[in-house]
Amino acid sequence: MCRNIRTLYNFAPPATDEEIQASALQFVRKLSGFARPSKENEAAFEKAVEDVARVARELLGSLHTKAPPRDRETEAEKAKARSVERFGKA
Repeated sequence: MCRNIRTLYNFAPPATDEEIQASALQFVRKLSGFARPSKENEAAFEKAVEDVARVARELLGSLHTKAPPRDRETEAEKAKARSVERFGKA
C-alpha cells in the first residue's frame, strides 16, 4: 500500500494538489488499515485525509534546498530500471 506514496519534494514542475491528496489518502489508509472505512468511520477518515494533505502542503512549501529540481521523467526511468533489475522484465 505505501509503495504508492511517492516523494513529492523538489520536482519540476512542483507536486500538484491531486498528487498530495493521493499521498495523504494512502498514508491514512496505511495508518487506519482501511482501504474504505465503514459509514461510521467515514467522516473521521475523510477529515484525517484532509488534515494530512494540508500539513503535507505546508511541509512542501516550507522546505528549502540548494539541489536542482529533479525531472519526473528521469526519475520514472530510474524507477523502471530498478524494477527490471529487481524483478526482471515483465
